[in-house]
Amino acid sequence: MTDFNGFDHGCMSRALQLARNGWYSAQPNPRVGCVVARDGRIVGEGFHRQAGEAHAEVNALNEAGELARGSTVYVTLEPCNHRGRTGPCSQALTSAGVAEVVYAMADPHKTASGGIQTLKDAGVRVRGPLLQAQAEKLNEGFIKRCRTGLPLVTLKLAMSLDGRTAMASGESQWITAEHARRDVQKLRAQSGAIITGIGSVLLDDPAMTVRAAMLPLDNAAEVAARQPLRVVVDSGLRTPWAAKILHQPGNTLIATAAERAASNAYPANVDVVAFPGADGRVDLAALLAYLGAVECNDVLVEAGAQLCGAFVEAGLADRLVIYMAAKLMGSQGRPLLNLPLAVMAEAVELNIEDIRPIGKDWRITAVPVKAG
Repeated sequence: MTDFNGFDHGCMSRALQLARNGWYSAQPNPRVGCVVARDGRIVGEGFHRQAGEAHAEVNALNEAGELARGSTVYVTLEPCNHRGRTGPCSQALTSAGVAEVVYAMADPHKTASGGIQTLKDAGVRVRGPLLQAQAEKLNEGFIKRCRTGLPLVTLKLAMSLDGRTAMASGESQWITAEHARRDVQKLRAQSGAIITGIGSVLLDDPAMTVRAAMLPLDNAAEVAARQPLRVVVDSGLRTPWAAKILHQPGNTLIATAAERAASNAYPANVDVVAFPGADGRVDLAALLAYLGAVECNDVLVEAGAQLCGAFVEAGLADRLVIYMAAKLMGSQGRPLLNLPLAVMAEAVELNIEDIRPIGKDWRITAVPVKAG
């Protein structure tokens, strides 16, 4: 349906803006914003802050109060139609007596969808989609997980201007400056899981946490309180008990190809799960399916050239975020990715979505071009 006027667009744009308030907190639920309008003005607004709390529609209806009766509601996602941690929003809307609902996109979640038809059956006028592309951009990971069972995978990489990620010795701290490192904290904070490799653990002993002191947000402490799941890809189960990554707030998963279960050798917040692949390495596709099953929408991979190259080679990387420093590290330095390519026809083609300065460095966001 395309009969939308300027007021419709304005209200939905405001709902999309509200949805961004849940950018770091709504997962595993989608980021949703809602506006209630009546007589040419907005009378209620809301967004979904985190799982278990009221959805955007309920928050907006509560703010509108009695003015919700006979109103038009603008919501960035089809109202849910099931009882999960909270009740169905389709029922809340009909109980409030709204006259019309305008939605940005249909709900890809099989259990939660169906709200549009429920509203229509109750006599509520429904229009949409409106600003669908913008709404989908808000929830790419949620949409992918609902449709495929897999999370959206972003590779975070840092390199010099000549494409090197470490010196020949393995030394890599710090390629980029502080502004870029702060920007990475936002990538971590919006992720359900952060994956690194055993090589990085043994060489750098990283904590792989969201650090409030480095997070450039007004509510940094609140955001950092929800630590993403940390994942170590460790085929041979070599992660030492003393590794920093095992002793941070939140939980850590060691993904191994080893058959023996040794979870009792690690702290209580550490799980060891086997994902044996045919080559004796961790089956990365199986690992991602596991992360999707535990409701990770977005996964960030912060690892070395070997593991990041394996994700690209397997076609499992959805996006590359590359921080490029204005320095040269020389021909002996390690490459951005380990990819066993021999001829130009095997080159991995990328679409560059965005290039922008981050302090002294540059951030390049690129998406692999899918075959076919």
